[in-house]
Amino acid sequence: MAERAPWTAKVITLFPEVFPGVLGASLTGKALTAGQWALQPIDLRPFGEGKHRNVDDTPAGGGAGMVLRADVLASALDAAAEDIPRDNWPVIYLSPRGKPMDQATARRLAACDGVTLLCGRFEGVDERVLEDYAIEEISLGDFVMTGGEIAAQALIDATVRLLPGVLGNAESAEEESFSNGLLEHPQYTRPAEWRGRAIPPVLQSGNHKAIADWRRAQSEQLTQARRPDLWAAHTDKA
Repeated sequence: MAERAPWTAKVITLFPEVFPGVLGASLTGKALTAGQWALQPIDLRPFGEGKHRNVDDTPAGGGAGMVLRADVLASALDAAAEDIPRDNWPVIYLSPRGKPMDQATARRLAACDGVTLLCGRFEGVDERVLEDYAIEEISLGDFVMTGGEIAAQALIDATVRLLPGVLGNAESAEEESFSNGLLEHPQYTRPAEWRGRAIPPVLQSGNHKAIADWRRAQSEQLTQARRPDLWAAHTDKA
């Protein structure tokens, strides 16, 4: 049986030189070097039209800025799809109008064979290519950035760290914020006292049940205070 290819992120971008960026550091960088996942930036410019390899044009109906052309994007998407199975390989456009990125999305993407990410620029992309390729739209939040490259790196980071063996300690992912629908409890380490602030005694008690209960209570209190939306969703599931 052939060895399964590593989880792969293909990134269609006008700025392939910015990858791997921060993804090449720390645990994601070590995992990339070790072949636990793969990264393939795809330069959009060579797919452009004419002598100057134009990738964009003015918006239909008028308006400021430029829009990435559907035919150019289609050529890049077709090239990216040549050697991948589409049934477990989502294509995603990083867009402020997309569904918000969350931990459940990261877990879903980590269970795929890989992902193709489309990084927008200017005023965005021609709507027809999103429709024709059934591209999923994902947003980092209710704000607008210059392009999709930073968002793509954030999405990849959140996903790659969930791949088997990347974190090293599987419990790290299980206890983090959002993993159980709650924000993570406070963390402490040495020194035992710092500027008059001591580590909560329960954490030094050695009583594992008491520690677990304290952490759970702290997570609940923080979630109620800081993210009432998450708390409401959590209590609805209970």
